[in-house]
Amino acid sequence: MTQDLNQMREHMLTAIAAASGLDALEACRVEALGKQGTITALLKTLGKMTPDERLVQGPIIQGLREAVANGIAQRKATLERAALDARLASETLDMTLPADAAPAGTIHPVSQVMDELAEIFADLGFAVATGPEIETDWHNFSALNIPETHPARAMHDTFYIQQGIDAKAAGTADEKTTFSLLRTHTSPVQIRTMLSQKPPIRIIAPGRTYRSDSDATHTPMFHQVEGLVIDKGITLGHLKWTLETFVKAFFERDDIVLRMRPSYFPFTEPSVEIDVGYTLVKGKRVVGGAEPDGWLEILGSGMVHRKVIEACGLDPDEWQGFAFGCGIDRLAMLKYGMDDLRPFFDGDIRWLKHYGFSSLDVPTLSAGVGA
Repeated sequence: MTQDLNQMREHMLTAIAAASGLDALEACRVEALGKQGTITALLKTLGKMTPDERLVQGPIIQGLREAVANGIAQRKATLERAALDARLASETLDMTLPADAAPAGTIHPVSQVMDELAEIFADLGFAVATGPEIETDWHNFSALNIPETHPARAMHDTFYIQQGIDAKAAGTADEKTTFSLLRTHTSPVQIRTMLSQKPPIRIIAPGRTYRSDSDATHTPMFHQVEGLVIDKGITLGHLKWTLETFVKAFFERDDIVLRMRPSYFPFTEPSVEIDVGYTLVKGKRVVGGAEPDGWLEILGSGMVHRKVIEACGLDPDEWQGFAFGCGIDRLAMLKYGMDDLRPFFDGDIRWLKHYGFSSLDVPTLSAGVGA
């Protein structure tokens, strides 16, 4: 029987080596190792043998099975490699040809609006500044003249970091160095810029901010842009002109009407809210119109408070400035007709395809910042 098995082994390995393709190789596998295969039948006979016969014949039959299985695996690898080499040799890709289709991905409206803002303010001489999203209590509140008792500092409005609070309470660090919260606005970037740069300063600070709030027009994480100008002889008139120029360029209309209302912010004095006029078109609010049907609040602004300038080591009698801030998400909603803020962060591909922008829609003032 041993001689017969050796002959069987040579015959099967020869057939495997001679297989010209994967289909022929699969036929060899089924003939040898399939449910009705020759080797499978031999393995079934082991149960009928005596222990002594099984001790002798078992290793021989198992060795035959392993030899055939290894031969099939090696031949399969050889055939697949030869097929791949032939495919690579026959296929060519001309990289100079134009793409068959436009990119499938889209630019998120928030990213698009950020690019639009950067383009508009760059034309006005503003630089883009950034800062950490995990902030200190001093940069986020104290340096901005926000009192210890101000509601904005409350736990139900601000996301505090327990480790930061513990470090400060233990006296291991002061409020200027202990990162203890997620920034509630991008105003800390203004503080860091005034501390690190000498005036004159003209920056915008776009980025993510965090507050404990969630509904159709509020989310726990949202995007905000703030602007800051520090120079000599700055007045409220400079602020008004800057905001009018910005809003007209952003909405791409010359018939924009702004209204300034007195307000209060701890970090500006005087403080003003900015409303933009809208007209009703088929029941929807459309920004613009020489004779507005109503007003929409879009941002807060004002002259930088003396205490804020002093906190940054500058002389408020020599340097003055203005600041403004608005929600990027809300600007996107207002400009592109979205009525709910929550889908901005749902990741729904259908929403992104509808409201997203082409990667080639790069905002420029000459070609238009919008879609």
